[in-house]
Amino acid sequence: MNRFRPIILVFSVVAAALLAYGMFTLPRPKQADAEGFSSARVVKDIEVISREHHSVAHPQERAEVREYLIKRLYDIGADTVRVFSYDSLTGPQNKHVIYTFDAHNVLADFSPGESDASADLLFVAHYDSRYSQPFARDTVWSYGAADDGYGVGVILETVSQLVKERAEWKQGVKVLFTDAEEVGMMGMKAIWENNREVFDNVGLMINVEARGTYGPALLFEACPGNEKVIDLYASSSRYPYTYSLTTVVYNFMPNFTDFTIVKDSIPGLNFSTISDVNHYHTHLDNFSNISEKSIQHYGEQILPLAKKYVMDESYSSADTLKAEKDAVNFTIPGLGLLNFSKTIYSVVNAVIFLLFLLVFGLEGVRGRIKASKVFMKSLMVLGFAIVALLSGELVAFVCGKIAGVAFKPFGIMQGIMFDNIAMIVAAALMFIIAVSAYVYSRSYAVRAVSGSMRASASLNAAKSYAYNNLYGTLALVFILSVALLFALGENMMFLIPLAFTTVAMILFHLTNLRVWLLAAIVLILLHAFSFYFALSMALTIGALGAVMMLAFFDIMILVPLADLYMMPSRKK
Repeated sequence: MNRFRPIILVFSVVAAALLAYGMFTLPRPKQADAEGFSSARVVKDIEVISREHHSVAHPQERAEVREYLIKRLYDIGADTVRVFSYDSLTGPQNKHVIYTFDAHNVLADFSPGESDASADLLFVAHYDSRYSQPFARDTVWSYGAADDGYGVGVILETVSQLVKERAEWKQGVKVLFTDAEEVGMMGMKAIWENNREVFDNVGLMINVEARGTYGPALLFEACPGNEKVIDLYASSSRYPYTYSLTTVVYNFMPNFTDFTIVKDSIPGLNFSTISDVNHYHTHLDNFSNISEKSIQHYGEQILPLAKKYVMDESYSSADTLKAEKDAVNFTIPGLGLLNFSKTIYSVVNAVIFLLFLLVFGLEGVRGRIKASKVFMKSLMVLGFAIVALLSGELVAFVCGKIAGVAFKPFGIMQGIMFDNIAMIVAAALMFIIAVSAYVYSRSYAVRAVSGSMRASASLNAAKSYAYNNLYGTLALVFILSVALLFALGENMMFLIPLAFTTVAMILFHLTNLRVWLLAAIVLILLHAFSFYFALSMALTIGALGAVMMLAFFDIMILVPLADLYMMPSRKK
C-alpha cells in the first residue's frame, strides 16, 4: 500500500485543482434553442451593444444602444418603458478629462399577471461603456462587451425567462438600465435623488456588473444586514460562488457600482466576473473576448433566485428581506455554499478552537510534539511568511518596471499583460522552495539519529519533525483565526485549514486510517485553489505579496500532512 500513496496523493491534488478551477463546477453554455437561461441568446444582445464605443463621450452611439434596449424590453413584455433624463452633468473630475453630458436612465415595469404587487424585484445594470482610459503606455476606449454588456444581456435573458411564468408571479419586476455609471454612478445618483418613488416598493435589488471578461461570476457584495438575502441566495441559486469576506474587503476598496448608492436602504446582491483586470475598462473589453461560460454562470445563479422571489408569497412585503445581522459564508467546490448566521459562526469557531486546543494538548502529553520546538516552528513560519509577502511585492515591482506600469503596493496594477503567468510562476516557485526546504530539514533531522541502535529511530524522528512543523503552523494559524474573528468577524481563510486539519488528526488517531489526512488535504486544496484564484484576480499582481503570504500558511500545513500520509508504516 505504501508505494501507491504518492500516486493517490498526486491524483487527489490534480483532481482538487481541476474541480476548484471550475472544470466540473461551472455550467456548460446553452444554445439559443435551449430551455431555460441561454448564454447564446445573451451573446446576440452583447453583439449589438458592443458594436461601437458608447461612453458619455459618444452620445449618438449611446443613444442607439438605449433605443435597442427599449425595443428589447417591450418585446419581452414590459407594461411600460420610461426614460428619465438629466441634463448637463459633468464628470469625471480629474486632471485628465472632464465630460459634460446628459444622462438617460431606462426603467421598465413588468406587473404580475393577475394581481397588484406590493413588492418588486429590481434588476440593475448600466449600459454606458468606459470612457478613455490610460493603459500601460497608451490611451484606450472600452467597447463595453463585458462591462456592462454582461449585466444588460443577463438581465434581458433572465426577465425573458421569468415572464414565461408571469401568471404565477406574486411580486412585480422592474428593470433599470442606468446611464453614466462609469463617471461616478451619475445616472443612479440622479434617479435616486430626483425620482425616489421608483424605489418605493423594491424589496430586492440585483445588480449585475463585470470586472473582466472570463472566469466565474462571483457574488462579491451583499447589502448590510444581509442574513435573509443570503439565505434566499443559498436556498435557490445553482452553482453558487461567494465569500462574505469579499463584502468586507470591498468596503475598504475605492471601487463603486450603482449598488453602492442604494445598498444601505434596499436589500440586494451584486454580481460580477473578476478576471482579468487587463480586460477591464480597456479596448480588450470587446465582443471577441467574451466568455459564454461566464455568462451562463450568471444565469444559473440569478434566474432561480429571481424566480423564487417573484413566485413566493412570503416575499410580498418590501421589508421581508431586511435584517439586522450579516451572514458569514464561503464556497468550497464540491461542498457548495456554507452559510452561517453570525451566532452560529461564532459557535462553530468556538468548537473548532476548543478541539484544536484539546488535540494540541494531547499531542504534547503523548510526546508527539514539544512546546519549545512548536514555538520555534511558529516563529520560523511567521518569518518565512513575511519573506513570501516581500517577495511577492518584489515580483510585482519588477513586472511593473518591465511593462512600464506604476508599482502600487497592495493596489490595482493594470497593463501588465503577463501578470497571471508571473503570479502562477511566483506561487509555484514558493511551493517548490518550501517543499525543498522541508525535505532537506527533515532529512537532516533523520540523519541525526541514523546511528541509533533502534530500527524505528529514523521513522520516529521523521514523524516528530512532521508533527512539530504541522502544529507549529497550526498554532500560528489558530492565533490569527482568533485575532481576525474579533477584528473583522471573518476568519475563514485561517479557520478552514485549521478546522479540516484538526478534525482529520482526531479521526486519524481514533481510527489509524490515513485516508482522513488525505481528505483534509483535498478539502483544504479545494478551498485554497478557489479562494486564492478569486483573491489574486480581484486584487491583481499589486497584492501578490498578500496572496503569497496567505497561501504560504496553507502550504506549511499541507506539506507535513502529506508527509504523514505517505510515511511508511511502522515495521513489526
